[in-house]
Amino acid sequence: MSENKLLDLSLEFAAVIVDLVDHITVPKSAYMTEQLGRAGTSIGANIHEAQYAQSRKDFISKLEIALKESNETSYWLKLLFKTNRIDKQTHYHAEKLCGNIRRLLIASVRTAKENQK
Repeated sequence: MSENKLLDLSLEFAAVIVDLVDHITVPKSAYMTEQLGRAGTSIGANIHEAQYAQSRKDFISKLEIALKESNETSYWLKLLFKTNRIDKQTHYHAEKLCGNIRRLLIASVRTAKENQK
């Protein structure tokens, strides 16, 4: 693992989401899997982009977008589980990773805002 745990976890999570989306074969689920794929991979993309932010404000903004995307991802995971598109173990694993990333994002945003003062 590199020096940035958040970057590493978000990349790992994106790979989990891509695999999950690729393996859902239930008919008429495309609209949900597309949303999950977009939101779930956007988390890492925004975290990565934050590393090259133009300012502290831009850095915080990118992390807050990633946090919003993690909340949306959690919603789609819950809906896919509730509608029997994914099993309990898959849901638990993905939701656990998403929750870990969300907690790190909350702490990172809080720290960045405190350091901004």
